[in-house]
Amino acid sequence: SEESKYYRFMDTIRELTQAMLVRFTQIDYDREMALVATILDADGKEVQIGVSRYVTNPDGESVEFALAVADDWQKHGVGRKLMSALIDCARQKGYRTVVGDVLSMNTKMFSLMTKLGFSIHPHPDDPAVKRVVKPLNN
Repeated sequence: SEESKYYRFMDTIRELTQAMLVRFTQIDYDREMALVATILDADGKEVQIGVSRYVTNPDGESVEFALAVADDWQKHGVGRKLMSALIDCARQKGYRTVVGDVLSMNTKMFSLMTKLGFSIHPHPDDPAVKRVVKPLNN
């Protein structure tokens, strides 16, 4: 939906640019991770229903995450499973913290983040955004 795209990209976006497609599909596994949730549709075709990803921050100790779940699959545990697996990947790589920026009106994301043990903080640069932070105990 338009709302889900807005929450994910924090902007109105019609379709991904070529540069975005390259960035989202060509993963540098030394610095990034992407996990995809799929199902088989009625025709037996694999369909993506969610994705979680992280990119290493310049400090080399933390990662910034992103999460998107198809509208029909929200509130079914897909986001929780994707984020839990992503957090485990970050922990196994030795990162100390997972962080993300979330639009202040995205109550569903805040609910999920709180359940996953993230704390919510004001964003240092943007009052329309909050920063969620989860320390990783390695």
